[in-house]
Amino acid sequence: MPRFKGVTERDRRSLRSADSRRIMKRLIGYLNQDKLYMALAILFTAIATIIDIFTPWILGLGITNIFDSVKAGRGIDYGYLNRIALILLAMYITSSIFYFFRGRILVKITQKTVFTLRKEFSEKIQRLPVAYLDRFTVGDLLSRMTNDMESVVNNMRQNIAQIISAVVTIIGTLAMMLYIEPRLTIISLIVLPVSAFVTAKVAGISQRYFRAKSHDMGRVDGYMEEIITAQEVVKSFTFEDRSMTEFNAINDALYDNAYKAQFISGEIMPLMGFISNLGYVAIAVFGGFLVLNGAITVGSIQAFFQYSRKLNQPISGMAEVVGALQSAISAADRIFHVLDGEEEAEVEDAAPLDKLKGEVTFDHVRFGYEKNQVVIDDFSLHVKPGETVAIVGPTGAGKTTLINLLMRFYEPDHGSISVDGVDIRKLTRENLRSHFGMVLQDTWLFSGSIKDNIAYGKEGATDEAIRAAAKATYADNFIRTLPNGYDEIITESGSEISQGQRQLLTIARALISDPDILILDEATSSVDTRTEKLIQKAMDRLMHGRTNFVIAHRLSTIVGADVILVLKDGNIVEQGDHHSLMARKGEYYELYHSQFEGKEI
Repeated sequence: MPRFKGVTERDRRSLRSADSRRIMKRLIGYLNQDKLYMALAILFTAIATIIDIFTPWILGLGITNIFDSVKAGRGIDYGYLNRIALILLAMYITSSIFYFFRGRILVKITQKTVFTLRKEFSEKIQRLPVAYLDRFTVGDLLSRMTNDMESVVNNMRQNIAQIISAVVTIIGTLAMMLYIEPRLTIISLIVLPVSAFVTAKVAGISQRYFRAKSHDMGRVDGYMEEIITAQEVVKSFTFEDRSMTEFNAINDALYDNAYKAQFISGEIMPLMGFISNLGYVAIAVFGGFLVLNGAITVGSIQAFFQYSRKLNQPISGMAEVVGALQSAISAADRIFHVLDGEEEAEVEDAAPLDKLKGEVTFDHVRFGYEKNQVVIDDFSLHVKPGETVAIVGPTGAGKTTLINLLMRFYEPDHGSISVDGVDIRKLTRENLRSHFGMVLQDTWLFSGSIKDNIAYGKEGATDEAIRAAAKATYADNFIRTLPNGYDEIITESGSEISQGQRQLLTIARALISDPDILILDEATSSVDTRTEKLIQKAMDRLMHGRTNFVIAHRLSTIVGADVILVLKDGNIVEQGDHHSLMARKGEYYELYHSQFEGKEI
């Protein structure tokens, strides 16, 4: 891992151990949201475990009574044995009741934990900057929110009970063993540090494979999300074999790390069993010697054997707990990595702008997605209210980057951007973005009715406003031809309607939001000529009376722009209207002729 670079293996283990303790402490904080339920879970587990601890001792009393009766040649006291049996039955029933309620409480605690984590994760995504989210694939983020959270809750639910039960069992069992025979107890105690040492060593090795497994699970989900989304492209380019080869490589890495994680953590139990059996043999030999010498009764040695097993059970059980905890910690680490992401800083007590004239100024802006890779260099521009500014240039010139900076998806490294004379960094992002409308090349729609998709642009939009926006953008005609009209349900991909129709819906969505500044990013790049003209008419109506930024590759769509900016390597190399730029016969002239082969429109 990068955070361990340049340190020794011993330091790495120390750092991983510190990370695990920090993550575990944080998880416990989530589990302890409702202190009353957690206290009841601990109490019920402790009561049930204590009851179970006393059952071998009571059973030993009955066995001793039978042994003494047979040895003395007298009749067995069945009345005494019946009382022992009734006491044991009552104890078993009582402990089962406490275990039942303990289980229900733990389900409530863990489900509330994962509910809180999902809620915080979802809210965090909304507060994280686009620059931070760009580091992840969609599938990886979904994996963290689903697979990793399920791993946390499933592993923690049983582990909490086992940990509580193990602590109470070890303390109570040792107390009973000391009461029965201190010398035998010493033999049992030798097993504890040996078991703890082996468990710690094996768990340390398995932990890094659990972390790698969680990481590979995110890669698998991310890759599958991309492949499923782009199935048409995959099939049209006969990419199936290559996609399977790439998937198999990722899946093989997941299999390898998952196998090693499970195998190594699974070896803890057999090792604990071997160590426990050695201790058990020693107790049997020495215990038999004590019985022969009359230092201990048969019932007591039988009870001690059970306590020895009972002591080894939580120790062996803790081996499983450790393995499960490694998986939970690795999953929680991936979740907390997102929850700890640096959020977008907002200006406190920022004065909101109620209405914008639409004046925009870029003042010596410099920006790069990476420190050593400048995309925009010393960019300056003044846009008057109501102007339409078209931005053209080759791929990678910085066209979309300017929009990202204007919307504060990213912050400039140098210089400033202002609207109506106010530096946008002095406004909250919510207030700034509320004045913008966007129509993008990728027509994003969500699963729901057409009416809801249009109303997404304005909270509380009425049916009349929705229909008015649809009519104004020429979407009403095709909507009325649908079986359910405005109530027609479409999926996220919008495959039920054409690309052009989807674009008209996004334009209607932008219109209903009534923005002061409009951004059009290649809104007609993937439709036919007839639909393009219809969309262009809708956009002309949408752009009327607003400041507009238009990013276009089809130069025919921006001939009427007030100002055309030609970008190259992050700088304005030409600026003017269509006719003046054509007369100059520079970069714009070459771009235009490369599309229209010298035919002006």
